[in-house]
Amino acid sequence: MTSIVEAWNGPGRGDATPTTVEPRHNALHPATSKLAFEHWYFDATLDSGHVVVGFLTKRRPEDLPNAKPWVELIVYAPDGTRRQVSKRYPRAAATFGLESFDVRIGDNHAHTEFREGALPVHHVRLAEDGLVFDLRFHNEMPSWMPGQGETRFDARNSFGWVVGAPRARVTGTVEIDGVVLPGTGRGYADHNWGVGDMKKIIDRWHWGRLYDGEYSLLFADVLTQPGRGAHEIAPLLLARGEEVVLSTGETVLTEGPRRYHPVAGREYPEWIELRVPDQLDLRLTVDSVIHAHDLLDDVPIARSRLIKPLVHLAIGHPAYFRFQSTFELTVHDGGRTDTRTGTTLHELVALK
Repeated sequence: MTSIVEAWNGPGRGDATPTTVEPRHNALHPATSKLAFEHWYFDATLDSGHVVVGFLTKRRPEDLPNAKPWVELIVYAPDGTRRQVSKRYPRAAATFGLESFDVRIGDNHAHTEFREGALPVHHVRLAEDGLVFDLRFHNEMPSWMPGQGETRFDARNSFGWVVGAPRARVTGTVEIDGVVLPGTGRGYADHNWGVGDMKKIIDRWHWGRLYDGEYSLLFADVLTQPGRGAHEIAPLLLARGEEVVLSTGETVLTEGPRRYHPVAGREYPEWIELRVPDQLDLRLTVDSVIHAHDLLDDVPIARSRLIKPLVHLAIGHPAYFRFQSTFELTVHDGGRTDTRTGTTLHELVALK
């Protein structure tokens, strides 16, 4: 038995009518707890072959209480190399809008523009250590969140998710050490918030999405620790054009055989499958691991060769993976079967 509450609109674990996302949903969610966390995320796959990722963070779940706000910029180049920059700022140098998304951390700034009768446009300008992202994310479909957007693990602990840009056309520029690239491509933007020590609540989560000319699909699959009932929270969005076809938490995830990765210090599944009975089937087969990271390396005292084995024994092998995978999506619609294939990126975070 668990006290976990998923706030779906119904019936059951699903949304017959998805929530209309309002500007306030993507704004700051104030909380007095020292374990409150909140961040906004953007990524874009550019026509140049680069993938750029940006974070504006008030506090990450893994940060120490009272941590300073920070920004992070990542560039994955077509040749497989990665450039990653992060910087923390005094709390006095950061502001977070309460009515709509409007975040400033140092000279980094992002906000959403709303025009009557039009889908939102998200403006992002991040600049640190030779990397400059000056991008606009033009929504190609409405913003989305699963149910009312927030899962409550108990009376004190929660986790929220709203997707400001499930699918966006990206324009602007990206600058890498003085070289300016056209920032045209396809993008995505979302926002997480909550309260609690997630490493004591969550065992692991998968997250990803895929696009083709007609369909957009987003998914997350969060598994709580055994002490929290090994409860699986599995929201999924399927859209055809601007129309939401499916907003559900009835997704079943299966992991394939596991392979060890020496950088992360743990195993990852060679493939995952997601199934919504009578609705869709999706298989993601990992072609390459484009980013693997032992999360203990972010903790100075824990990353030494002498201490790390002891920490592993005490808390496990927390790690992050970003995969490039081949997908096969089959949509079942009133007796008609539609199968699409392609490649996409997705992630795994394992906290135990």
